[in-house]
Amino acid sequence: MRIHVEETPKKLIAVFADWIINYIGKVLMHQEIFTWAISGGNSPKQLYELLAQSPASDKILWKQLHIFFGDERYVSFDDIRNNGKMAYDALLSKVPIPPDQIHYMRTDIKLEDSVAAYKKILHDYFDTEKNSFDLVLLGMGDNGHTLSIFPESPLVAEKAKWVSGCYVEEQQMERITLTAPIVNKASQIAFLVTGENKAAMVKKVIEGAFTPDQYPAQLIKPDTGELHWFLDLAAASESDRSKIM
Repeated sequence: MRIHVEETPKKLIAVFADWIINYIGKVLMHQEIFTWAISGGNSPKQLYELLAQSPASDKILWKQLHIFFGDERYVSFDDIRNNGKMAYDALLSKVPIPPDQIHYMRTDIKLEDSVAAYKKILHDYFDTEKNSFDLVLLGMGDNGHTLSIFPESPLVAEKAKWVSGCYVEEQQMERITLTAPIVNKASQIAFLVTGENKAAMVKKVIEGAFTPDQYPAQLIKPDTGELHWFLDLAAASESDRSKIM
Protein backbone atom coordinates (compact mmCIF):
# COMPACT_ATOMS: atom_id res chain seq x y z
CA MET A 1 0.00 0.00 0.00
CA ARG A 2 1.22 3.48 -0.90
CA ILE A 3 -0.16 6.63 0.69
CA HIS A 4 0.14 10.02 -1.00
CA VAL A 5 -0.65 13.16 1.03
CA GLU A 6 -0.90 16.70 -0.33
CA GLU A 7 -1.68 19.89 1.57
CA THR A 8 -4.88 20.92 -0.21
CA PRO A 9 -7.56 19.20 -2.28
CA LYS A 10 -6.55 21.26 -5.32
CA LYS A 11 -2.91 20.20 -5.05
CA LEU A 12 -3.93 16.60 -4.39
CA ILE A 13 -6.11 16.43 -7.49
CA ALA A 14 -3.34 17.94 -9.63
CA VAL A 15 -0.83 15.39 -8.35
CA PHE A 16 -3.31 12.55 -8.81
CA ALA A 17 -4.09 13.68 -12.35
CA ASP A 18 -0.38 13.61 -13.20
CA TRP A 19 -0.09 10.13 -11.66
CA ILE A 20 -3.00 8.88 -13.78
CA ILE A 21 -1.61 10.43 -16.97
CA ASN A 22 1.80 8.85 -16.40
CA TYR A 23 0.31 5.47 -15.54
CA ILE A 24 -1.93 5.39 -18.61
CA GLY A 25 1.05 6.27 -20.78
CA LYS A 26 3.17 3.47 -19.33
CA VAL A 27 0.44 0.85 -19.72
CA LEU A 28 -0.29 1.81 -23.32
CA MET A 29 3.35 1.29 -24.22
CA HIS A 30 2.76 -2.44 -23.72
CA GLN A 31 -0.91 -3.03 -24.58
CA GLU A 32 -3.58 -1.71 -26.92
CA ILE A 33 -6.27 -0.61 -24.46
CA PHE A 34 -6.52 0.83 -20.96
CA THR A 35 -9.48 -0.16 -18.78
CA TRP A 36 -10.55 2.25 -16.05
CA ALA A 37 -13.41 1.95 -13.57
CA ILE A 38 -14.37 5.42 -12.38
CA SER A 39 -16.48 6.68 -9.49
CA GLY A 40 -18.88 9.42 -8.56
CA GLY A 41 -18.37 12.12 -5.96
CA ASN A 42 -17.21 15.72 -5.72
CA SER A 43 -13.47 15.06 -5.67
CA PRO A 44 -13.62 12.76 -8.72
CA LYS A 45 -15.69 15.42 -10.48
CA GLN A 46 -12.90 17.94 -9.94
CA LEU A 47 -10.41 15.36 -11.22
CA TYR A 48 -12.47 14.73 -14.36
CA GLU A 49 -12.81 18.45 -15.03
CA LEU A 50 -9.04 18.83 -14.81
CA LEU A 51 -8.38 15.85 -17.10
CA ALA A 52 -10.86 17.23 -19.65
CA GLN A 53 -8.88 20.45 -20.08
CA SER A 54 -5.63 21.16 -21.87
CA PRO A 55 -2.80 20.53 -21.14
CA ALA A 56 -3.87 17.39 -19.24
CA SER A 57 -6.30 16.23 -21.92
CA ASP A 58 -3.58 16.47 -24.59
CA LYS A 59 -1.44 13.88 -22.78
CA ILE A 60 -3.93 10.98 -22.83
CA LEU A 61 -4.63 8.62 -25.73
CA TRP A 62 -8.37 8.80 -25.17
CA LYS A 63 -9.34 6.55 -28.07
CA GLN A 64 -7.60 3.65 -26.35
CA LEU A 65 -9.47 4.05 -23.06
CA HIS A 66 -12.37 1.82 -22.05
CA ILE A 67 -14.42 3.30 -19.22
CA PHE A 68 -16.45 1.42 -16.61
CA PHE A 69 -18.29 2.52 -13.47
CA GLY A 70 -17.81 1.37 -9.91
CA ASP A 71 -21.42 1.85 -8.92
CA GLU A 72 -24.57 3.70 -9.81
CA ARG A 73 -27.64 5.01 -8.04
CA TYR A 74 -30.77 3.62 -9.63
CA VAL A 75 -32.02 6.96 -10.92
CA SER A 76 -32.47 8.16 -14.50
CA PHE A 77 -29.41 9.24 -16.47
CA ASP A 78 -30.46 12.90 -16.41
CA ASP A 79 -30.78 12.90 -12.60
CA ILE A 80 -28.08 14.98 -10.90
CA ARG A 81 -27.37 12.02 -8.58
CA ASN A 82 -26.43 9.75 -11.51
CA ASN A 83 -22.69 9.03 -11.57
CA GLY A 84 -22.72 8.40 -15.30
CA LYS A 85 -24.31 11.77 -16.00
CA MET A 86 -21.80 13.54 -13.77
CA ALA A 87 -18.87 11.84 -15.52
CA TYR A 88 -20.40 12.58 -18.92
CA ASP A 89 -20.80 16.28 -18.17
CA ALA A 90 -17.40 16.68 -16.50
CA LEU A 91 -15.24 14.53 -18.77
CA LEU A 92 -16.68 11.96 -21.15
CA SER A 93 -18.52 14.44 -23.39
CA LYS A 94 -15.36 16.52 -23.74
CA VAL A 95 -12.80 13.92 -24.84
CA PRO A 96 -12.71 11.61 -27.89
CA ILE A 97 -13.44 8.26 -26.28
CA PRO A 98 -15.57 6.20 -28.70
CA PRO A 99 -19.08 5.88 -27.20
CA ASP A 100 -19.03 2.08 -27.43
CA GLN A 101 -16.01 2.10 -25.11
CA ILE A 102 -17.94 3.82 -22.31
CA HIS A 103 -19.84 1.23 -20.30
CA TYR A 104 -22.53 2.94 -18.28
CA MET A 105 -24.54 1.02 -15.71
CA ARG A 106 -28.04 1.17 -17.14
CA THR A 107 -30.89 2.40 -14.98
CA ASP A 108 -33.59 2.40 -17.66
CA ILE A 109 -34.28 -1.34 -17.27
CA LYS A 110 -35.04 -3.60 -14.32
CA LEU A 111 -32.25 -3.82 -11.76
CA GLU A 112 -31.73 -7.54 -12.29
CA ASP A 113 -31.49 -7.01 -16.05
CA SER A 114 -28.95 -4.22 -15.59
CA VAL A 115 -26.86 -6.47 -13.35
CA ALA A 116 -26.97 -9.27 -15.93
CA ALA A 117 -25.99 -6.88 -18.72
CA TYR A 118 -23.03 -5.48 -16.79
CA LYS A 119 -21.94 -8.96 -15.75
CA LYS A 120 -21.74 -9.92 -19.43
CA ILE A 121 -19.68 -6.84 -20.27
CA LEU A 122 -17.22 -7.56 -17.46
CA HIS A 123 -16.83 -11.22 -18.39
CA ASP A 124 -16.38 -10.33 -22.06
CA TYR A 125 -13.43 -8.15 -21.09
CA PHE A 126 -11.83 -9.98 -18.21
CA ASP A 127 -12.63 -13.71 -18.23
CA THR A 128 -9.32 -14.64 -19.81
CA GLU A 129 -7.23 -11.99 -18.06
CA LYS A 130 -5.05 -12.42 -14.99
CA ASN A 131 -6.11 -9.01 -13.75
CA SER A 132 -9.30 -7.05 -14.27
CA PHE A 133 -9.13 -3.27 -14.68
CA ASP A 134 -5.90 -1.42 -15.24
CA LEU A 135 -7.17 1.18 -12.77
CA VAL A 136 -10.05 1.45 -10.33
CA LEU A 137 -10.82 4.85 -8.80
CA LEU A 138 -12.64 4.67 -5.48
CA GLY A 139 -14.04 7.08 -2.94
CA MET A 140 -14.91 6.43 0.68
CA GLY A 141 -17.79 7.75 2.75
CA ASP A 142 -17.40 8.99 6.31
CA ASN A 143 -19.15 5.76 7.36
CA GLY A 144 -16.46 3.67 5.68
CA HIS A 145 -18.47 2.58 2.65
CA THR A 146 -16.95 2.30 -0.78
CA LEU A 147 -18.67 1.56 -4.08
CA SER A 148 -22.22 0.74 -2.91
CA ILE A 149 -20.96 -1.59 -0.20
CA PHE A 150 -22.25 -0.10 3.03
CA PRO A 151 -21.68 -1.19 6.65
CA GLU A 152 -23.47 -4.45 7.48
CA SER A 153 -24.34 -5.02 3.82
CA PRO A 154 -24.60 -8.64 2.63
CA LEU A 155 -22.17 -7.61 -0.12
CA VAL A 156 -19.38 -7.48 2.47
CA ALA A 157 -19.35 -11.28 2.37
CA GLU A 158 -19.55 -11.59 -1.43
CA LYS A 159 -16.79 -13.83 -2.78
CA ALA A 160 -17.88 -14.70 -6.32
CA LYS A 161 -20.13 -12.18 -8.07
CA TRP A 162 -18.43 -9.32 -9.88
CA VAL A 163 -21.48 -7.05 -9.97
CA SER A 164 -24.63 -6.93 -7.86
CA GLY A 165 -27.77 -5.00 -7.20
CA CYS A 166 -28.45 -3.78 -3.68
CA TYR A 167 -30.86 -1.70 -1.65
CA VAL A 168 -29.39 0.97 0.62
CA GLU A 169 -31.81 1.32 3.51
CA GLU A 170 -30.49 4.64 4.83
CA GLN A 171 -31.01 6.21 1.40
CA GLN A 172 -34.10 4.17 0.49
CA MET A 173 -32.56 3.60 -2.91
CA GLU A 174 -31.61 0.73 -5.18
CA ARG A 175 -28.09 0.69 -6.57
CA ILE A 176 -25.90 -1.40 -8.83
CA THR A 177 -22.28 -1.93 -7.83
CA LEU A 178 -19.07 -3.72 -8.56
CA THR A 179 -17.97 -5.99 -5.74
CA ALA A 180 -14.68 -6.55 -3.95
CA PRO A 181 -13.74 -9.71 -5.92
CA ILE A 182 -13.57 -7.93 -9.30
CA VAL A 183 -12.04 -4.74 -7.89
CA ASN A 184 -9.33 -6.67 -6.06
CA LYS A 185 -8.26 -8.22 -9.37
CA ALA A 186 -7.30 -4.77 -10.70
CA SER A 187 -3.70 -3.85 -11.47
CA GLN A 188 -3.95 -0.53 -9.62
CA ILE A 189 -6.59 0.67 -7.16
CA ALA A 190 -6.64 4.27 -5.96
CA PHE A 191 -8.76 5.82 -3.23
CA LEU A 192 -9.25 9.58 -3.54
CA VAL A 193 -10.35 11.00 -0.17
CA THR A 194 -10.48 14.60 1.01
CA GLY A 195 -11.81 16.51 3.98
CA GLU A 196 -11.57 16.54 7.76
CA ASN A 197 -14.90 14.71 8.03
CA LYS A 198 -13.19 11.62 6.56
CA ALA A 199 -10.12 11.76 8.83
CA ALA A 200 -11.36 9.46 11.59
CA MET A 201 -12.52 6.86 9.09
CA VAL A 202 -9.27 6.99 7.12
CA LYS A 203 -7.42 6.14 10.33
CA LYS A 204 -9.79 3.27 11.18
CA VAL A 205 -9.68 1.76 7.69
CA ILE A 206 -5.92 1.98 7.22
CA GLU A 207 -4.67 1.42 10.77
CA GLY A 208 -7.50 -0.35 12.57
CA ALA A 209 -8.42 -4.00 13.04
CA PHE A 210 -9.91 -5.74 10.01
CA THR A 211 -13.67 -5.35 10.55
CA PRO A 212 -15.15 -4.91 7.06
CA ASP A 213 -18.73 -5.30 8.30
CA GLN A 214 -18.16 -1.96 10.01
CA TYR A 215 -15.70 -0.48 7.52
CA PRO A 216 -16.31 -1.95 4.05
CA ALA A 217 -13.42 0.00 2.50
CA GLN A 218 -11.16 -2.52 4.24
CA LEU A 219 -12.38 -5.12 1.73
CA ILE A 220 -10.20 -3.52 -0.91
CA LYS A 221 -7.02 -5.59 -0.79
CA PRO A 222 -5.56 -6.23 -4.25
CA ASP A 223 -4.84 -9.86 -5.14
CA THR A 224 -1.64 -9.03 -7.03
CA GLY A 225 -1.95 -5.33 -7.85
CA GLU A 226 -1.14 -2.16 -5.93
CA LEU A 227 -3.31 -0.10 -3.58
CA HIS A 228 -2.90 3.67 -3.32
CA TRP A 229 -4.54 6.21 -1.04
CA PHE A 230 -4.51 9.81 -2.26
CA LEU A 231 -5.35 12.06 0.71
CA ASP A 232 -5.36 15.75 1.42
CA LEU A 233 -3.85 16.90 4.71
CA ALA A 234 -7.27 17.23 6.33
CA ALA A 235 -8.24 13.63 5.52
CA ALA A 236 -4.88 12.43 6.87
CA SER A 237 -5.00 14.60 9.99
CA GLU A 238 -5.89 11.85 12.49
CA SER A 239 -3.60 9.19 11.07
CA ASP A 240 -0.24 8.09 12.42
CA ARG A 241 2.20 10.24 10.47
CA SER A 242 4.90 7.58 10.68
CA LYS A 243 2.62 5.24 8.74
CA ILE A 244 1.34 7.60 6.07
CA MET A 245 4.08 10.13 5.37
